[in-house]
Amino acid sequence: MSIIELKNINKIYQMDKVQVTAVNNASFSIEKGDFAVISGPSGSGKSTLLNTIGLIDTPTSGTVLINNIDVYKDTKLGINTTIPNSLYTKLTNLRRTQLGFIFQTFNLLPVLNVYENVELPLTLGSSEASDTMNKQQLSEWIDYLLDTVGLTNWKKHKPSELSGGQRQRVAIARALVTKAPVILADEPTANLDSTNGDQILDLMKKLNKDLNTTFIFSTHDAKIVNMSDHVIKIKDGTIISDTRS
Repeated sequence: MSIIELKNINKIYQMDKVQVTAVNNASFSIEKGDFAVISGPSGSGKSTLLNTIGLIDTPTSGTVLINNIDVYKDTKLGINTTIPNSLYTKLTNLRRTQLGFIFQTFNLLPVLNVYENVELPLTLGSSEASDTMNKQQLSEWIDYLLDTVGLTNWKKHKPSELSGGQRQRVAIARALVTKAPVILADEPTANLDSTNGDQILDLMKKLNKDLNTTFIFSTHDAKIVNMSDHVIKIKDGTIISDTRS
């Protein structure tokens, strides 16, 4: 069953008097439980596609479905799309309930400790976890995630006291805490050494299997591509292959 579906997606940027096509007529679907990667060289459009799925970039034209919800239904799309308040609210709710994000720069709040950084998304509004668990259950869920990513003994530490690999583990736990069905990761190993990068990949693969969480990566890292069961390759804004193992 498709959890993400993109149909005929185009993304054109207006650069002064020149129009630049970042994505050209891209169509593909992601199924529940996929460990998928959008792969291509720098400037190929892979991050734009990931940001389109993440509802960060608005397409110039096309259809985006997340969990069978037509995101831009009845919205007039174009190069300079203005997002009305009603759509802005819809996008915010979808991001919060359907999507988790792992950033290559971690994006942890330095004033919060590990536990508080993971807990933060639960304080920002409705999600499956916050809607179905009481306070004690949420605390146990956070402790479970911290144990799963190997940070139980570090939960009172601030980000400045952690290594790069540990910070990325916090970011993974934070992405999972709302129980969003889809996790998006943009070059998640780019700022890690090879040892920490391999450990992070093994961890995400384990979480994919154990929790049946869908992972979608944007990367040119061959290790991530080789570990994935669904590889979408893009070049110059055009999808050149879409294969499943």
